[in-house]
Amino acid sequence: MALAEPCRAELIAVGTEIVIGQIHNGHAREISQELAKHGMYVYYHSAVGDNEARIIETFSIASRRSNAVIATGGLGPTQDDLTKEALAKFLGRNLVLSQEALTEVESYFKRRGRPMPEQNRKQALVIEGGEWIPNPNGTAPGQYVFDNGVHYFLLPGPPLEMRPMLQNYVIPRLVDHFGGTRKLVSRILHFCGIGESDVDARIADLTCKDNPTVAPYAGEGEMVLRITASGPTEDACWELIRPVEDELRKRFAPFIYGVDADSLASVVLRRLQETGSTLAVAESCTGGMLAEMITDVPGSSSSFLGGVVAYDNRVKASVVGVREETLAAHGAVSEQTARELAQGVRDKLGATYGIGVTGIAGPGGGTPEKPVGLVYVGLAGPRGCRVYELRLRGSRAQIRIRSCKQALWRLWQELNGDSDVGRDKTGRGEKG
Repeated sequence: MALAEPCRAELIAVGTEIVIGQIHNGHAREISQELAKHGMYVYYHSAVGDNEARIIETFSIASRRSNAVIATGGLGPTQDDLTKEALAKFLGRNLVLSQEALTEVESYFKRRGRPMPEQNRKQALVIEGGEWIPNPNGTAPGQYVFDNGVHYFLLPGPPLEMRPMLQNYVIPRLVDHFGGTRKLVSRILHFCGIGESDVDARIADLTCKDNPTVAPYAGEGEMVLRITASGPTEDACWELIRPVEDELRKRFAPFIYGVDADSLASVVLRRLQETGSTLAVAESCTGGMLAEMITDVPGSSSSFLGGVVAYDNRVKASVVGVREETLAAHGAVSEQTARELAQGVRDKLGATYGIGVTGIAGPGGGTPEKPVGLVYVGLAGPRGCRVYELRLRGSRAQIRIRSCKQALWRLWQELNGDSDVGRDKTGRGEKG
């Protein structure tokens, strides 16, 4: 029978490579999202290096505040793989050899035509009173132990090993135990062309609610609002989310471009496909990043014809068709050059729309007249060519990313007949 207590989950990532920043702790996000799908809450994320005393301390802290603890990493055969040993010591239990687990480890090596190294026997040790979790993709079986009201799950670090064990064992076990908990559903709204502070100032009446909650957070060159509701069923959650989403759309309709997993590139490509249109790009300061964002979307080849990284002025002139006199009179970073980049790549590749991007990404190269962050985005299409002047702040990487997203945003507006949104009286883009 499912218990009435809610799941209070905690995730622990074990590995010195995580705490020193050598690798990203992607498991925290992935496991949190998976638990949320099943209405289970993650309250804490922790990371700890390969030190037995510190791992024991981390388990001790988790045991006092959480009733489900999922640890990833530290289950390998080497001496610095200490997760299992640390949990056993914390619980005051012995490690015992599981013949079934050993057979699984031996079978893994046998399938690959290799003898099992003796040190891999360590991976078949199981915490006394616990269960081993089969690992179909590696040599490190997982562990499950229940002790003093806390469910402990130990999973290997490699994602291809962790994921099936999470899906096939951990989630079903937690759902079976915490099956009476409420569902948790989120709707993500993606914004562009408006700042986080501007949105936040206009939603104070919505962010003060407990269910659903509305939370803004910033991305690079855009922002996101997350609406999250809890309820006995998913349908009940959506009933709470819909009126809030409808209200947000009334307030910010021109700036909302997508939901959930949408990106600027994906919605632009979807609209190009719907209208039978095509796109070509010519990039200077973004160095191919815009084309990369577009081609990261599956199926982009149906609408994206290609692009030119026109970094050097000779390439701008000879490949894209920017006039030498334009470059001489106005420079590579200018409204005129952006216009000719957009028109030129559109004509050269025979596309419905052409985008040209030129600017100063920094950290050097700026002048008082043309400072770092000055970017021009040209957009050529059936209705003519517009150029947007951007005054961007941030690092070189941030300026490049934000330039690309502004280019996609301007095309999105054009495709939807809203190309005047966010433009000042001169017709240039907003400065920000």
